[in-house]
Amino acid sequence: MDAKPEAAIRPTRIPGGPDGRRMLLVTFIDRIGSGLWASVSVLYFTYVSGLSVAQVGTLAAVSGAIGIAGAPLGGRLADRFPLTRILVALQLLRALASFGLLTTDHYLPLLAISAVGSLGDRAASVLTKLYAARVAGPDRVRYQAVNRTASNAGWALGGLAAAAALTLGTTAYRWLLTGDGLSFLAIALLTLTCAEPQSGSRIAATSGATPGNARPANPWRDRTYLAYVATETVLFLDDSVFQIGLPLWIAHTEGVPHGLAPLLLVLNNVMVVALQMPLARYGTTTAAARKLLVPLSAASAVGGITLALSATGGTLQAICLLTASAALFTLAEMLHAVVSWELSLALAPDTAHGAYLGVHGLAQSGQRSLGPLAVTAAIATGPLGWTVFGATIAATCALQHRLVRDRLRRSPLSVPPVTVSEH
Repeated sequence: MDAKPEAAIRPTRIPGGPDGRRMLLVTFIDRIGSGLWASVSVLYFTYVSGLSVAQVGTLAAVSGAIGIAGAPLGGRLADRFPLTRILVALQLLRALASFGLLTTDHYLPLLAISAVGSLGDRAASVLTKLYAARVAGPDRVRYQAVNRTASNAGWALGGLAAAAALTLGTTAYRWLLTGDGLSFLAIALLTLTCAEPQSGSRIAATSGATPGNARPANPWRDRTYLAYVATETVLFLDDSVFQIGLPLWIAHTEGVPHGLAPLLLVLNNVMVVALQMPLARYGTTTAAARKLLVPLSAASAVGGITLALSATGGTLQAICLLTASAALFTLAEMLHAVVSWELSLALAPDTAHGAYLGVHGLAQSGQRSLGPLAVTAAIATGPLGWTVFGATIAATCALQHRLVRDRLRRSPLSVPPVTVSEH
């Protein structure tokens, strides 16, 4: 029997064709550069620039706050101008900011340059996601799973390279920052080779397809979408669990070796690389993605309970429970990636994907400010605090599940019922 008809209906290994593969390489190189710099940025500002602890903290807070504006700004631009050109401009802006940090040790210029870099970083993150949605089409959930795998692999590789470079002493800091800047130049050149994907919003704008010349949908007037973004801010808290919560909890839990903290971060990266793509099979339609909020809530609630129980026993029990909690919060992170990727687009009008994704980007940016406060409050409260933390995420999942129900009933599924081959 001829196998060609069967092969013809199977999706390609990586959705999006050559441009999709190039953008995955862009993500991989970007994350390598981020891994080089993110792990040593505080040390660079402290030992190379000579900033005080208060100055470093203020610099991070202010630049992060300014960066929040990058997501909606980038989304708006993407609905009006060619996406690849904006992405190239943003990568060059990020490179300029990285190299600019090398030119001064004065606080105010460092603050201004860091803010510019943060603005470009948040805008580029949203537009890379938008490009993937456009180029992958109905296979966008599977593409996002591959993208997250590439992202975590790049991040881990960059972190390992940074750890190795630090054995050379403080001279390595400037080289690592230079490597970060060069990564932005590399991905700008790669982005130039990517074709401009089809955009429903720009087609409508140029063809006059919008009925009655009405204005495009405005996400700031869409109460359901804004409420959805608010719930997303809570569901993104898993990032603060691994970056701040677990290390601090381990440091204040008697008998637990401090070296467990980086090992749990490694566990997180390994699980994402190994399991993100298989899990994406369970969220290939909008309805299926919404159903994943149920196991997501369970993983978050149990993760909080196991983290609380880790303070009630001996060293071996604590290590086992902390490892279990890290695995559960990683599972929640992967499930949320599938849900968030699909619902953020399914709830947005086709003519305003850029603007809506820009507003959705505020959830992750806001979590960077609120997350540290939430996890430190849980730690200060003790074991009960982690139980409440997990229960809060679980309750937010239930709220989001109900919030989007009526909206999705009024609109068709954003992707066909079957988008991933079972073979």
